[in-house]
Amino acid sequence: MDSQNKNLILATALSFVVILVWFILFPPPEKPVDPNAPAATSEVVSTPATPSTAETAPAQAAATEATADAPRLAIDTPRVEGSVSLLGGRIDQLALKDYRETTDPNSPIVTVLAPVGAENAFYALFGWAAGAGLSPDDVPGPNTLWSVENGTTLTPATPISLMWDNGKGQVFRRTLSIDEDYMFAVQQSVTNNGTGSVALAPYGILARHGEPKNIKKFFILHEGTIAMADGELTETTYSNLEDMDFNAAEGTRADVTKVAETGWVGFTDHYWMSTLIPSNGTPFKSVVKYDERRGIYQAEAVQPTQTVAPGATVVADTQLFSGAKEWETIRGYENAGVAKFIDSIDWGWFFFLTKPIFQLLHFLHGFIGNMGWSIIALTIVLKAIVFPLAYKSYASMAKMKELQPKMEELKKTAGDDRAKLQQAMMELYKKEKVNPASGCLPILIQIPIFFSLYKVIFVTLELRHAPWVGWIRDLSAPDPSSILNLFGLLPFAAPTPDSFLAIISLGILPILLGISMWLQQKLNPAPTDATQAMIFAWMPWVFMFMLGGFASGLVLYWITNNTITFTQQYLIMRSHGYKPDVFGNIKSSFKRKK
Repeated sequence: MDSQNKNLILATALSFVVILVWFILFPPPEKPVDPNAPAATSEVVSTPATPSTAETAPAQAAATEATADAPRLAIDTPRVEGSVSLLGGRIDQLALKDYRETTDPNSPIVTVLAPVGAENAFYALFGWAAGAGLSPDDVPGPNTLWSVENGTTLTPATPISLMWDNGKGQVFRRTLSIDEDYMFAVQQSVTNNGTGSVALAPYGILARHGEPKNIKKFFILHEGTIAMADGELTETTYSNLEDMDFNAAEGTRADVTKVAETGWVGFTDHYWMSTLIPSNGTPFKSVVKYDERRGIYQAEAVQPTQTVAPGATVVADTQLFSGAKEWETIRGYENAGVAKFIDSIDWGWFFFLTKPIFQLLHFLHGFIGNMGWSIIALTIVLKAIVFPLAYKSYASMAKMKELQPKMEELKKTAGDDRAKLQQAMMELYKKEKVNPASGCLPILIQIPIFFSLYKVIFVTLELRHAPWVGWIRDLSAPDPSSILNLFGLLPFAAPTPDSFLAIISLGILPILLGISMWLQQKLNPAPTDATQAMIFAWMPWVFMFMLGGFASGLVLYWITNNTITFTQQYLIMRSHGYKPDVFGNIKSSFKRKK
């Protein structure tokens, strides 16, 4: 077997290894959670312990259910709508005006925060943990009924102020403001009108009742808690939260990290995120917690204990981001001082590739205005970057073709002496300055780019519901067309993704992918070895089925890449004296089948 055929086998093996690893690392999505399942309605939120015990595991504090008739103040900005409950002063209703659940323009807008009693309750609480001179009843908690001191609707131009007097000399105030996007500013203050000093610690809590609905549970995507502590990012899945050390007395599992200067903590979903961000320079305890008895997950930011002398006022500031993980918006917050906030987007292990690839895609989209055409333009740019290496590879392949007659002569001369044949071939390669392994380089280059681009397409919000042309209305979803209904000509719908027919329900893009791979193969004659020929004959169609359920944007990239590769290889090999007989190779393949 000559070196060229060995290279072909190596390329085939690499391709199948990619497929195998892909489906191990990125399994198909699990069946979505039943949306009709009953939602948890009980609420017992774990609030931080008193300052005297704050260094140990947080304690439990009981809270009653937030009722639907609790007084509320509206939130209304150009991008979000919702309300603040005066019960606890909690931010517990928030929806995004710019995003809908599906591509249907009449579908509901996306909900990020929801109150207790709603499906997948998720809300933000703020308060003070009682220290010396105070009891838990002397500080505002999850069920404190606040009064409105100023404002009726929270908008970017009109903050709202709440007040609560504990009747024992301490007056608490909370001022909420919001910007044009997704960032709340929460300022808490306490004025001590009593005769003695008091100690207390400000905190913020994000509480989530159960796992979010339709959680993906893909290896490629992180969903769960996310925290930045002085430059170190920590991601914890919901299952890992449930496996942390158990505190039997409190019924919780918790992990506590001390942050010295900058950080944030919260929950991240596929496209949405809510995080607590104490002011830069303020040390705090970053806590992720799971209440096993009630199925409540929490993220906490607990600031240091402050002592308030008689007649004095202390203030604590915290920001709350709750909204869409838009690259441009999050980058703006990072530039404004939220440390490494761009890392809240799940760039993955290949961040050194995914970040620049997405930035280039975002840049191209700014000019083109369509993500599908931007992916095609991105593919052209990437191919141009690796063109020098591809040129050497295809030139070497052309040279190998030119050496084919000499290699056949060496086989005749060597006979059955394989060692002699190998030595003669190596001398021939050295003399002609040919690298027999260079043909594998394009495949090796494509593997990290392929994985990185898939990560970008799957994870980033900018690809969600992004249309291309005609029937492709969501580049982050598989091609919705199906060969089973002749791409919409027959009067029945295509199989759903969870149907057993989905694997053979190929759309137009996957079929074009298979054809493009098949044509690329025809640049070279089929291997003379029957086994090799069979493997290569099946490869395009195996890939067609394997990638058929992947995001349309990724399949579009692969088709574009194959088309450019075919053109490059054809032209470069012709320029070096070898003229690929594409049509002749196609005819030969059909003759062999007959």
